[in-house]
Amino acid sequence: MPAKNPRISAVVDPRLLKWLQTKAGQKGISVSLVVRDILMRMRTEEEEQYWATAGEERLRNFRPSEALDHDDVWNSH
Repeated sequence: MPAKNPRISAVVDPRLLKWLQTKAGQKGISVSLVVRDILMRMRTEEEEQYWATAGEERLRNFRPSEALDHDDVWNSH
């Protein structure tokens, strides 16, 4: 029967495997779930960094003289 979610395979050194197994034991979950949670956290952190950088760029390029006010946006129809 096919798996519900896609699977990946990773090669890790023995020390990292031991650490993952310890974490899994502490949390009462599988090594696979520990790795999944770490990957999800990394993805979230990368997304947050992307949007923080994008926001900083927008602030650097912001020109009040070019900004639209509330009435310009909502009463333009």
